[in-house]
Amino acid sequence: MGIKNLKKLISDHAPGAFKDMPLDAYFSRIVAIDASMHIYQFMAVVGRSGEDQLTNEHGEVTSHLQGMMHRTSRLLQAGIKPVYVFDGKPPEMKSGELSKRRAAREQAVEKLKEAKESGDAAAVEKYSKRDLKVTKEHNEECKRLLRLMGVPVIEAPCEAEAQCAELCKHGLVYSVATEDMDCLCFGTTRQSRHMMAPASQKKDVQEFQIDKVLEGMDITMDQFIDICILCGCDYCGTIRGIGPKKSFDLIKKHKCIEKVLENIDLTKNKVPENFDYEQVRRLFKAPEITPATECSPFKWTAPDEEGLIAFMVDEKSFNLERIQSVIKKVKASKSKSTQGRLDSFFSAAPRKPAAGLSLGGKKGANKAGAFGKSTGVTKTKKSGGIRLG
Repeated sequence: MGIKNLKKLISDHAPGAFKDMPLDAYFSRIVAIDASMHIYQFMAVVGRSGEDQLTNEHGEVTSHLQGMMHRTSRLLQAGIKPVYVFDGKPPEMKSGELSKRRAAREQAVEKLKEAKESGDAAAVEKYSKRDLKVTKEHNEECKRLLRLMGVPVIEAPCEAEAQCAELCKHGLVYSVATEDMDCLCFGTTRQSRHMMAPASQKKDVQEFQIDKVLEGMDITMDQFIDICILCGCDYCGTIRGIGPKKSFDLIKKHKCIEKVLENIDLTKNKVPENFDYEQVRRLFKAPEITPATECSPFKWTAPDEEGLIAFMVDEKSFNLERIQSVIKKVKASKSKSTQGRLDSFFSAAPRKPAAGLSLGGKKGANKAGAFGKSTGVTKTKKSGGIRLG
């Protein structure tokens, strides 16, 4: 879900904080991508016809592989260097939101059954999408595909967006590609929406910069987080009668949630039992991540041609000529991505997190965990950490 109506709030109070960019403006940039979110989108859109998803001759769903392969190939052809970050275990605070989603899926199943019986095609399409679920198997298949394409894969200890933000804050990636606006709450310096949109939609990338958001709204990072909590996020309930506009006005006036609670009518603005805003603050400011200081440089390698054909053609029944075409494009993009941007020829001081954005972050279950080669993802037994290689 992200943060409710945050995009509109930023548009109203800090319009200079975001801009539309063509995809090729990211030439030679390293971009962290929230993988799980985009896999869900692929399954909801790619090859769908009514309630059916794209499948192979064995009835196995392949929408996620089709979407991941072609969108990644498109990024590589644009000279972009993607790094895919996958979710680890969900934080305990998200259990309520996950329960709501499960309930919504169960309701969708019932509505879908009714729509089929009545022959309502539009309703079938609507409720079949709500019944979608990205499984562990879907994620593992996408990781395998990406590694075979020569693209780095990271498994976060917890929320992928938090790990992406950590990489961006410390300059290991230029931006974070995700649709969920709560990535800004985790402190990413730059967020890029619509980067993974189909080429047929002809959408520009919408780029947000957190320093300009804070400047435009004339608030601190702590106040921004409090506004987002009041707006509504995945980790706690919302106060009755307080939407995004009022959230902004209240924090501007009272500076923090504690003071807001002291100055609103609690009989009218009922606070839910699960409104543990202090814990949510801690999650945004110190999420469970692998620190950037423990990350080694990412590496993009040539595609494994035999491996891709064995997996996508022999196992998943994709057309051989189509896979060979993708391999050819990925190989051609390899030489393109080695070209530097014009601005890389000018020396610059090492990048540091922007003032007010050093949110910290506790280590994940692991202490070790270098990000580097793109040939696999393993977890250390002792601490459950991340190691690529």
